[in-house]
Amino acid sequence: MRDSLRHFVAEFVGTFALVFVGGAALMMAQGGAGSLGTVAAAHGLILAVMVSAVMRISGHFNPAVTLGFLVTRRIQPLMAAVYVVAQLVGAMAAAYLHKAVVPSDVYAAAHGGTLSIASTVSGGQAFGLEAVATFFLVFTVFGTAVDPQAPKVGGFAIGLTVAADILAIGPMTGAAMNPARAFGPAVAFGQWEGQLIYWVAPIVGGVVAALLYDQLFLPRAPEMPGSGAVQPAKGRGAPREHAV
Repeated sequence: MRDSLRHFVAEFVGTFALVFVGGAALMMAQGGAGSLGTVAAAHGLILAVMVSAVMRISGHFNPAVTLGFLVTRRIQPLMAAVYVVAQLVGAMAAAYLHKAVVPSDVYAAAHGGTLSIASTVSGGQAFGLEAVATFFLVFTVFGTAVDPQAPKVGGFAIGLTVAADILAIGPMTGAAMNPARAFGPAVAFGQWEGQLIYWVAPIVGGVVAALLYDQLFLPRAPEMPGSGAVQPAKGRGAPREHAV
């Protein structure tokens, strides 16, 4: 019970920070006080810091990452459910806090920090863009954090990948790469357009990336599912071959 609570709190806080900082930057940019670059930097920096802060405990903050860990047996199904619930609750809490503290005219004009697909982008194109961007993200998670032979660069490679993806596809799809990031603001603002794409595409891209890296680049799948920590402490929770 205590272990589940630790993971829940870590995922809640990390996802809360990602949605709060990233969403606030997006609202400021849409109000003319920022740019695509500031939105990318805000998302990338806060993700890098929060992943680095809790990666020995969890560090997903994204259902697509959690499902990637699940299909490669790096997290138990029940613990994966704890992670996803924490991520969604954290995202909603951040979005409702935006609603409470951001000036109402700014909040309304920016649609509460919700993500949207450009009118010139078809549903199929948006699906492909989100799936590919999330593939890069989860591939980076496995390549820089999960792989025991990877350079230990904390969460900064992961944050840089998110920033690069936002710069690349942000104007076209909003660059969610994360169902929780899209879901929280949608609940608070009541705008549901594109949610199916924001859920399915990142999960598809993330699962493909996880399976590909696991099968081609990692020594072998763990015999028993772990706790889901990105870089677990030795002797704690996850298989030893994936500990720092």
